[in-house]
Amino acid sequence: MANQSKITIGKQGEELAAAFLEKKGFTVVARNYRHKKAEVDLIVKKDNWLVFVEVKARSSSAYGEPEAFVDGKKARMIFSAAEEFIFANNWHGHVRFDVVSVKLGRDTEIAHFEDAIN
Repeated sequence: MANQSKITIGKQGEELAAAFLEKKGFTVVARNYRHKKAEVDLIVKKDNWLVFVEVKARSSSAYGEPEAFVDGKKARMIFSAAEEFIFANNWHGHVRFDVVSVKLGRDTEIAHFEDAIN
């Protein structure tokens, strides 16, 4: 798969994930938040919860389910960016780290895994 198609799939997955979470009552606070080398795909808020979301999109699950591709290194990067965001925004509410899996295709499937990164 060429890099451009990976980028396209990733962006499409993030758009679908954001719309999915908004339908569940979340407000998107930031997209592609960067701190140093770390990036968080989506930061959403609902009630007194700030949720850092890693979106994993794939065109098929031939090599495994999308959510299975969040490894320890990625988790550490997300925690680093989240820590900076929390400090910079003086957040004092609850914090959670979720994964949204998007399988693109004829029948696009979206799954939300709460508290999936710890």
